[in-house]
Amino acid sequence: MLSSVVAYRRELHRIPELDNQLPETVNYVRSVLKGLPCKLFSPVVGSVCAFFDAGARESIAFRADLDALPVTEDTGLPFASAHPGRMHACGHDGHTAMALALSEIVAEHLGELPRNVLFIFQPAEETTGGARQLCETGVLERYRVRRMFGVHLWPGLPAGSVFSRPGPMMASSNEVTVTVTGQSVHLSRAAEGRDALTAGIACLERFYDMMDQLPPEEPRLLRFGKMVSGTVRNAISGQSVLEGSLRTYREDTFLFCRRQFREIGKAVAAESGCGVDVHLSEGYPAVWNHEALYEALCQKLGPDAPHTLETPALAAEDFSFYQQNVPGVFFFLGVGDTAQLHAPQFSFDDETVLPKGVEFLKKLLLLP
Repeated sequence: MLSSVVAYRRELHRIPELDNQLPETVNYVRSVLKGLPCKLFSPVVGSVCAFFDAGARESIAFRADLDALPVTEDTGLPFASAHPGRMHACGHDGHTAMALALSEIVAEHLGELPRNVLFIFQPAEETTGGARQLCETGVLERYRVRRMFGVHLWPGLPAGSVFSRPGPMMASSNEVTVTVTGQSVHLSRAAEGRDALTAGIACLERFYDMMDQLPPEEPRLLRFGKMVSGTVRNAISGQSVLEGSLRTYREDTFLFCRRQFREIGKAVAAESGCGVDVHLSEGYPAVWNHEALYEALCQKLGPDAPHTLETPALAAEDFSFYQQNVPGVFFFLGVGDTAQLHAPQFSFDDETVLPKGVEFLKKLLLLP
């Protein structure tokens, strides 16, 4: 297993592709799976599914993501990206390699397994939410999936250690765009204009104040990273555009923020005379680990149960779409003190980390 999972990761690392345009990656995954006793199919572009029929009434599913990032690699690895401007900087090559190694274990023990096994190798985790596209095909219902697992490599956690938590695991991510429309005039006639810059700043300050109204123990984040306003220094700004991101975990928290965004926008518009439009993208739902399934697997795994992640991560992940359809648990697999995810320097000790990840996934596979 050590040699195969590491070899898979390094071969995949050389051929990073983006979004759902993944011909080399898909062909590689299929080449590994085609000799195994499974049904191969592709419900959406850029995907591969492998169904192992153990003759059971229900199935367990494992997710791996195939896509990479538009990042120029700077690791110096002998197996670095052969595609300029593209890199597996988020560890998806490791996720896929572990799933491929696990599929070989499934093939060896198919007659002993308590459930059928479905592997979902999905596209577009980093872009449009390939998980949602897979769910919309009905594949989970068609193959009677009753529990589902996924794993993500995670810097800052001990290499090879598995972490998770019941309930909120990763955040819902919604992009926030505020467009303020005023009237530009020369500074000498400022009273005749409608200042979109001042109105934009008022929105920003009140949005941040709004977040402070939430209970301190409720994890959330709102930050704006970009504001563009006006054209020249000696004219009142006629337009401001603010771009930021909202991260929440609970639906009621999101609804509170959305309602307050609208109310604050209306208030600032009335005070300033500007038009204020606040738009929230749909984004990914929060990754919310199924509490009963999590507790049950921890009880059955005993000393092999995952370590408890004390606080949920503010990053987002489209594994959440699967969890809206079937009970699911998501895990972090530590890679130690490495560069952060999405960085051009991100890499990890695959010979240490990946075999331990496969061993943990194998335990999930065999749970009664």
